[in-house]
Amino acid sequence: MSRICPICEKTSKVNTVLVKLRGNYNPTTKRRKFPNLQWVTIGKKRIKACTKCIRSIHKQDK
Repeated sequence: MSRICPICEKTSKVNTVLVKLRGNYNPTTKRRKFPNLQWVTIGKKRIKACTKCIRSIHKQDK
């Protein structure tokens, strides 16, 4: 299962931490941030969607 939201196509991002005194001995760290995917049933399909899409779908149903 890929880590991509099928509704909004949100993917991962690279997050860098800013270190003020950066050099060879104090490098910056890079971390990959993934979207918050949760299992949700839409109609008869069960998909992994991001929480932002789940909230907007439930708001449209009301």
